[in-house]
Amino acid sequence: MKLYSDFAPRRTRQIVADVVAIALILAWVWLGATVYGAIRSLEAFGQQMQDAGAGFRANMDDLGDRLGSVPLLGSGIRAPFDGASSAGSALEAAGVSQQELTQQLATTVGVGVALLPILVILAAWLIPRLRFAIRAGRTQTLVRTGVSLDLLALRALSNQRLRAIAAISPDALGAWQRRDPVVVKQLAALELQSSGIRVVP
Repeated sequence: MKLYSDFAPRRTRQIVADVVAIALILAWVWLGATVYGAIRSLEAFGQQMQDAGAGFRANMDDLGDRLGSVPLLGSGIRAPFDGASSAGSALEAAGVSQQELTQQLATTVGVGVALLPILVILAAWLIPRLRFAIRAGRTQTLVRTGVSLDLLALRALSNQRLRAIAAISPDALGAWQRRDPVVVKQLAALELQSSGIRVVP
């Protein structure tokens, strides 16, 4: 693979695009992490509910145990305290549930905020960059193995835009079939330039 073009203007555009894309990805990751942290901070309320419920339940259980062991009062006095203890347990469970829901919400929203824009950036930037790198690498390999100008010209006829081909010759295919050296060389140069390769074999 060849990451960057041999031609300075295109190479500069590629480098700038890479830097911008990576910066945008990092920015969206940071934003997603920030949103995640902001939502997770709401867990403090659930933690307070859990602590309050646990403390209330423990106090009611303790009072029920103490009063239940008092002579003459007997175990009947425990009932109201057991009921209050159940209310404390319910508050504690609600606090735990709130924390779990908050964590799930934070994860879903945080990942969603970061992931969707990152996928768009990857589709718009990474796929074309990989396509260029693979094509440039293959073309460079062909050049190093001594590929003929005719084959490069044929690749240009297959890969390049009609407007670019017509600018070389209105009958570029016929000129290639006739092995017109000027047209063949220009077509080969067009294919190499499009692939980011400077040296014409």
